[in-house]
Amino acid sequence: MISRALRAELLLLLTALIWGSAFVAQRVGMDHVGPFTYNGVRFLLGALSLLPLLLIRRHSKLLVQPDGGRWLIAGGSLAGLILFAGASLQQIGIVHTTAGKAGFITGLYVVIVPLLGLLWGHRTPWKTWIGAGLAAVGLYLLTVTDAFTLAQGDGLVLIGAFFWAGHVLVIGWLSGRHIEPVRLACLQCVVCAALSLGVAVVIEPIHWQGLRDAALPILYGGLLSVGVAYTLQVVAQRDAPPAHAAIILSLETVFAALSGWLLLNEALAGRGILGCVLMFAGMLLSQLSLGKTAPPPTEPAAVPTPPPAPMASTAAGDLASRSFSVRS
Repeated sequence: MISRALRAELLLLLTALIWGSAFVAQRVGMDHVGPFTYNGVRFLLGALSLLPLLLIRRHSKLLVQPDGGRWLIAGGSLAGLILFAGASLQQIGIVHTTAGKAGFITGLYVVIVPLLGLLWGHRTPWKTWIGAGLAAVGLYLLTVTDAFTLAQGDGLVLIGAFFWAGHVLVIGWLSGRHIEPVRLACLQCVVCAALSLGVAVVIEPIHWQGLRDAALPILYGGLLSVGVAYTLQVVAQRDAPPAHAAIILSLETVFAALSGWLLLNEALAGRGILGCVLMFAGMLLSQLSLGKTAPPPTEPAAVPTPPPAPMASTAAGDLASRSFSVRS
């Protein structure tokens, strides 16, 4: 019989596969609808797909502060706003780059998270610095041409990676306020969907035929990437060691490149492949410096009144793999 830990790691591997291949769905969806329309509909579907999980967890005994509702609304709105910025930049950028490159560039958020922690005076482990250096060299090889120019799509996805990192930090900060994570996830998806659809109505032509043609990519991005993959992550990370989970989820970038190659015939030259290898090595090295003290995303810290102190650097890195994110 398969052990609980092995089963959990296999579920995380499936999660990484779903998230990685979602970059292909995002790329294909742009052939039929605008980026804001795509994001608006898929995040709305993502929020709806989380409702069954909300109903199941409704009667669970979680510690909730008296002002938990206030934190939920404020935190969900803030997280949704950052999610909207990151998803919009990624979706617009993916029109002008490949799914594989977008996956690797987005994956840099796991390196950016502890580096952003320096703004709050956090200490960053030496492995993270080395990992950041490798990732930076890899990013240069992957995205900068011989003419020392950065493709428009790559630049937008790179800026979006900073918003994904900020999203992780915000989720980590909110996790100490005893906010039920599935409710927070659902609310941030609703906020992101509302903002995306609002922009789409103003600047994009929305046609029923386009939505029908993009139905499969939208369903994949909304139901599988958000609903199914998040549920798998919640279930699996109860039994998977944090360091193992971090490394397995990092394979999302590899699956993005493989999916782009198999489904879209995307190819990288030797320089780009070397860049991807260096970036992945940098991500793994940064993940190896993760802390092991942060609570799993399905349970709040068992502290009656947590202090409003900023997140520790190791916890910040840990949350890069443990907190709910819909980066793809």
